[in-house]
Amino acid sequence: MRVVDTSTIDEVRIAEMAKELLAEFPPSKVSAIEFLGAQFDKGLAWVHFPVGHGGLGVSPKLQKTVNEVLYAQGAPNPVMRNPIGHGMCGPTVVEWGSEAQKSRYLRPLFTGEEVWCQLFSEPGSGSDFAGLSAKGVKDGEEWICNGQKVWTTLAHLSRWGLLVVRTDAEAVKHAGLTAFVVDMQAPGVEIRPLRQMTGEAEFNEVYFTDVRIPDAEMLGKPGDGWRVSLTTLMNERVSIGGAIPQKGTGAIAHAVKTWKAIPTELQDDASRDELMQLWIRAEVHRLTNIRANAQRRMGAPGPEGSIGKMESANLNKAVYEFTIGLMGAEGMLYGSYEMVRPETAMSFDGIQKAFLRSRANSIEGGTTEVMKNILGERILGLPGDVRVDRDVAWSKVPRN
Repeated sequence: MRVVDTSTIDEVRIAEMAKELLAEFPPSKVSAIEFLGAQFDKGLAWVHFPVGHGGLGVSPKLQKTVNEVLYAQGAPNPVMRNPIGHGMCGPTVVEWGSEAQKSRYLRPLFTGEEVWCQLFSEPGSGSDFAGLSAKGVKDGEEWICNGQKVWTTLAHLSRWGLLVVRTDAEAVKHAGLTAFVVDMQAPGVEIRPLRQMTGEAEFNEVYFTDVRIPDAEMLGKPGDGWRVSLTTLMNERVSIGGAIPQKGTGAIAHAVKTWKAIPTELQDDASRDELMQLWIRAEVHRLTNIRANAQRRMGAPGPEGSIGKMESANLNKAVYEFTIGLMGAEGMLYGSYEMVRPETAMSFDGIQKAFLRSRANSIEGGTTEVMKNILGERILGLPGDVRVDRDVAWSKVPRN
């Protein structure tokens, strides 16, 4: 492992390192995989990760500087190909994985050579994640897993998955869970598409039938699954709703562009006022995420990520509902509902599709109702919901 003096790395130095990377590996002359591999090796993948695992052990705030320098010169964005891996699984592996797992998985995850998915939700336990029933049974140096997962984004492209199963049915529901890295091409793994109202099937349901997972692929220890999943979920909420775009970009930019395209005589004062209110909300959301990002000194998100995630969902739905209204009858037209297995998730492909897709924002990554509970209990200090199963073994809790 190379020796890096991180004590001298500040915003100026990190920008210099990004420029050195561009000079050594011009994005226009090398493949995306080669460039991203070099970025990882230089410690500029996730700068707050440990040295040797894609980072420099410095403040995560410096990642913004790296990204601004690289993307201005046309560098590839690792999130586009592997959004779940980059935003959720990578941070979980680096926090809970063994040295062997970090060395094996992080680099190809970042380059996009190996796509990842997370296998949490189940048909009978969506918002109540800790109530999941997929089972893992120890068998020598392996675990035999059976169960069904649902709403698994990009499972059809994934090489690896982050799987949580129940390994102790006699413990309370939060304590009996264990997390694993699972081979999505292993015998017994079956992936079926879930078609959305956009026509796409970026989501999937995944069945596990006697799937064998080596004990060495466990993240943490038996029973750590709940804590491992919290790491993933907090990063997921930041990944979905905690981005810090440039002012006036993203969904609100689509609304402004649509407004400018309609005839002047249709630009009434009421619609102009509504557009400005949405623009203000978008800017407040952006500034709130900047503040939340500054609080994540060591890169471990807390409940503040739920604020960004909740408002991101509400804002996206409001913006695209307004924008589709500006389009009049044209807003009812949609190219094709033919089922497509997409190569990435949440890609923008027109206002009509964005309007339909935005409905999922208040469900994926934790429903808006769950976000409100988290904010009420962990930030506002309000009394929690009544939980009659808190001290009851999972096997004794009534289920449908």
